[in-house]
Amino acid sequence: MKVTLIPSSVAHEDRRQRQYLTSYLLNDTVAIDGGSIGLFHTPQEQVKVRNLLLSHTHIDHIASLAVFIENLYEGKGEPVTIHGSDDVLDCLQKDLFNDRLWPDFIGMTTPKTPFMRTSLMEAGKTIVIDGLNITPIPVNHVVPTFGFLVADKTSTIVIATDTGPTDEIWQHANAAPNLKAVFLEATFPDNMQWLADLSKHHTPATFLTESRKIHRQVPILVMHIKPRFHDLVVSELHALGLPNLEIVEYGKTYTY
Repeated sequence: MKVTLIPSSVAHEDRRQRQYLTSYLLNDTVAIDGGSIGLFHTPQEQVKVRNLLLSHTHIDHIASLAVFIENLYEGKGEPVTIHGSDDVLDCLQKDLFNDRLWPDFIGMTTPKTPFMRTSLMEAGKTIVIDGLNITPIPVNHVVPTFGFLVADKTSTIVIATDTGPTDEIWQHANAAPNLKAVFLEATFPDNMQWLADLSKHHTPATFLTESRKIHRQVPILVMHIKPRFHDLVVSELHALGLPNLEIVEYGKTYTY
């Protein structure tokens, strides 16, 4: 299984990318979240992605979705399928594809003009896509949000997406026989715990507590660090002394 976190910025003076938007690419053909997928390489590369799953509707997770769908449009054949919960699909129709913010690609889709398709995701119900078994699990965020268990024949990974303290996804992770990696956020530094609590995100302190819910000694890859506080959050994370902690490198392909 290949996992790439798609970059959303270019290097600046310090030659390091800062991550403002979120998209995961799985095995080149499946994506989770549409934050930066529409900015990825070329339309010819993007067209390989035929299924995109949305964890929730915050703008950093759907920012480039409309551009992505437009890039894939060929006017024929099978369009991309966007998978989401009831809340997500309702938001896309009312707030994005509403002929005001963007053309109504959902309503415009016919057998002859297939812009996109939508598919309802339900909690705990596994979707099989291109050899991957993907199970959406509710996590604890300020809007209805799914994290995901992603499994193939030999490996399982957890992509927890945006969440504060949560439990159900770790119960599923601990029961997975081939757990190989966990992607878990740490958004704010410890001195902003009040904001993390309000927005249902993690600081290094709550990241440590959350990591103890994972009963397997697997790599825990940290993502979703706010760019402005990146260096401080990373310093606080390293001070935890967790031997299996890794800071995600955006654009790098991880293989499990």
